[in-house]
Amino acid sequence: MYRIVHKKVLNPTVVMMDIEAPLVARKALAGQFIILRVDEEGERIPLTVAGTDPEAGTVKIIFQMVGATTDALGRKEEGESIQDFVGPLGKPTETEGLRKVCVVGGGVGCAIALPVAQRLHELGCEVHTIVGFRSKDLLILEDEFRACSDKLTIMTDDGSYGRQGVVTVPLKEAIEAGETYDEVITIGPLIMMKFVVATTKPYGIKTVVSMNPIMIDGTGMCGGCRLTVGGKTMFACVDGPDFDGFEVDFDEAMSRSTMYRDFEQHAREAECNLYKKEVK
Repeated sequence: MYRIVHKKVLNPTVVMMDIEAPLVARKALAGQFIILRVDEEGERIPLTVAGTDPEAGTVKIIFQMVGATTDALGRKEEGESIQDFVGPLGKPTETEGLRKVCVVGGGVGCAIALPVAQRLHELGCEVHTIVGFRSKDLLILEDEFRACSDKLTIMTDDGSYGRQGVVTVPLKEAIEAGETYDEVITIGPLIMMKFVVATTKPYGIKTVVSMNPIMIDGTGMCGGCRLTVGGKTMFACVDGPDFDGFEVDFDEAMSRSTMYRDFEQHAREAECNLYKKEVK
């Protein structure tokens, strides 16, 4: 069992937790993920490592309560435990040797973008960060991004904070103004990453995307996280989760990501109804 050392609600649907997992904390690097189960009967879900404290033996996770499992996890409190916490899995984000990078995050994907931006900053890289949210109420990790970014741009769909619009607008403006990035690293909704790639491709700027599709075992055996990259079948859990954005078949990935939407909605409704009965 893995104890929840700290819990913080970042916005109405996003929760941050520090999980006591010393072995994972000592080895996990930016870009890697873990797979957890809330209880013995729970499903396995992947969550990207949002930070570690090797001395305290804790691993930070940030997740959005969108399904039955994340709802159950979000209702856990400090001092309680979860069943399984396996990792680190996947390949770390390649950060060595980069001198100037633009990190583009969207929504809860910013939780994954943050440790990458922090690692780049630690290595002396000039970091420009663009983050996007639907509204100010959903904004997360602003102070943390400011601390590790040489330039931070915040976008909201409704204009309630920062600039109004999508993340590709300031990205294109920066490129056309003469910013020369070694790489653009983008993490967020598939549709956002697709359009970030469409923005950078005409300029030939290497663009890395973080793919976190359906995963089950996290070791490449189940095939649930397969993607088409450069015309070849690859597995996000062992070949990624980072890939060359120019080579990812986003349309296929988006189609696969909706396969279990109806099932997940049913499972979430059942979980919520069970919870309501328990608290009466």
